[in-house]
Amino acid sequence: MKIERLTQLCLLSFGLIMMAGCSSNSSLLPEATTRPSLTTSIDDYKYLIGPGDNVDIFVWRNPEVSGSFTVRPDGMITTSLVEDLQVSGKTPTALARDVEKELSKYIRDPIVTVSVGRYSGPYSEQVRVIGEATLPQAISYKEDMSLLDLMVAVGGITEFANGDGSKLIRVVDGIQKEYTVHIDRLIKEGDISANVDILPGDILIIPEAWF
Repeated sequence: MKIERLTQLCLLSFGLIMMAGCSSNSSLLPEATTRPSLTTSIDDYKYLIGPGDNVDIFVWRNPEVSGSFTVRPDGMITTSLVEDLQVSGKTPTALARDVEKELSKYIRDPIVTVSVGRYSGPYSEQVRVIGEATLPQAISYKEDMSLLDLMVAVGGITEFANGDGSKLIRVVDGIQKEYTVHIDRLIKEGDISANVDILPGDILIIPEAWF
């Protein structure tokens, strides 16, 4: 019995050593790729089309090639005459010109207008709020958006949030930078000086308070 018990202990010890060895040799995943916003001038902001958007393409005097198309996850659409047209990251006007160029192979002097519905935009242009927001979510950026506007959109913060310890992550000149924002001062104390501009691609992280 003693020998059998000793054997079991040895096998258990060996198993623990092997597990520890496997854990220490496990590889870490690389950090997420830093992707800057595609918006080049915030003072002349224009909406950029993204996956999930609904794109309405109207071709004057050619209803048979007009239609409504949903942008695929790969950022492309397929129309009646054009396959795999890249649309993600383009303005509606730029897309209209691209469609005209493609359709000119089949139609003489096509005139195209593009409108967008069900706005999502590319991930690089969305503003994401995570942590102790009442409604954490990704939001399509709107012109002149501020931190106050963002808080209204997500319903403010929870009672467990450390609002003044919140971090805003932003890509500046290709480098990911971190800034402290003071949400408690803004929405609980009414200190409007704590309001800051939000830019396309910003990530707001609201931590939980330590009680």
